[in-house]
Amino acid sequence: MANRRIFLKSLASLTAGITLAGVAHAEKNENDRLGELLPKRKLGRTNEYVTMLGTGGYHIGWTTERDAQEVIEASLEGGIRFFDTAESYADGTSETRYGKYLIPKYRDLIFLTSKSTGQDAKTVQQHLDGTLRRLKTDHLDLYQVHAIATPEDVDSRIQKGVLDVLLKAKAEGKIRYMGFTGHQNPFAHARMLERTKESDLFDTVLMPVNVLDQTYFSFTKNAMPQALERNLGILSIKSLADGRFFSKKEQAGWTSDDPLVPNYLSIKEAMHFVWSLPVSVLISGNENATFMREKIALARSFTKLSDEQINALIDKVTDIALDGKVEYYKVKEA
Repeated sequence: MANRRIFLKSLASLTAGITLAGVAHAEKNENDRLGELLPKRKLGRTNEYVTMLGTGGYHIGWTTERDAQEVIEASLEGGIRFFDTAESYADGTSETRYGKYLIPKYRDLIFLTSKSTGQDAKTVQQHLDGTLRRLKTDHLDLYQVHAIATPEDVDSRIQKGVLDVLLKAKAEGKIRYMGFTGHQNPFAHARMLERTKESDLFDTVLMPVNVLDQTYFSFTKNAMPQALERNLGILSIKSLADGRFFSKKEQAGWTSDDPLVPNYLSIKEAMHFVWSLPVSVLISGNENATFMREKIALARSFTKLSDEQINALIDKVTDIALDGKVEYYKVKEA
């Protein structure tokens, strides 16, 4: 208990420091030709501001085409201007649907990101070329080394020239910023940060951030502080632990009154917890427009939690977090 309390105190201090520094919580409101945007936050060391809620591309790929179109339209109408995807999402279907329903009319309004799971330079180059073709754009705002799994995986990808492809694409104007992602192992993130300390070539890092993460194999504890020291933009995923906060029956509801990990906390508390941490954008996957609109409403109702409220929520779920069953995607070994 004492060690956990020390960690909770350090987490609260980190959040307070970032808020005072204005890195992630430098929120501002804007309008564009489609209407009022969600509040924006500064994206790390870049001069970009991105909407605090982003649309996840994984669900865009696997849901029906009609639902995918409606999610995109609801996102734009609700003020989202950050759109995430990857070549691996439904074998490129996610990117193809963005290329059909998003890019032709709205490329000038959005911050567009994609990713490559490629393990070597040749594969990453092929992925990037395919991504640009499917998205029907000549550049990405952010391109990311996707799904790093272990420190050894990081070493292998660097040795096989993956980062060189991104640097070349950036020099050619095909990508504006560089990042990396992963959800299995926070020490893979730590290795990537260490291996690129001298070159300092990354602008963002994507990781799971949720109320359970604080207790088990924590990205917030083992990767986020180092990323923030480098002034990287934090892209958060799995705010609801990839849906495992709900039983199948409860997933059909998606109202803020439904319990999150039953009898513990609400969806609103879970998402407001994430937004109260030093993250630039919370990326949310939704398979229909109703779910998307509910997340937008939660973003608009956001009020930063106090350090005491943050710690209280962590305490509520500590017992169920320790066994690692809810955050099933965390894997200690490759």
